[in-house]
Amino acid sequence: MNTANLQMEGVLLALAALCDVLKRKDVLNGDEIAAALDRAEKGASARAPGLSEANVEAIRFPIRFLCRAMERDGDALDYAAIAAGIGRMRDSLSVQSSSPPDGPMDL
Repeated sequence: MNTANLQMEGVLLALAALCDVLKRKDVLNGDEIAAALDRAEKGASARAPGLSEANVEAIRFPIRFLCRAMERDGDALDYAAIAAGIGRMRDSLSVQSSSPPDGPMDL
């Protein structure tokens, strides 16, 4: 595995743990953290026109990781489980967008 990937894994776990502490100590509530992460994802989407879809997804991954980690409410931070959940979510979205529309098709 690429060392940079392992470093990213460590940074994401550290950030998720810090966000959790901020939430537990009532420095920020869950909605405030979610709003900040949503703002970050919108920033990634704004950059999308100049990048491939794979690159945009690469930018979105850490943001989505932190969102999913914040949903775990005190559960252990398991990088592989959270990352797999993001992949499943992305896969289900791409299946939905590639399925034919309901109803008759205009030709």
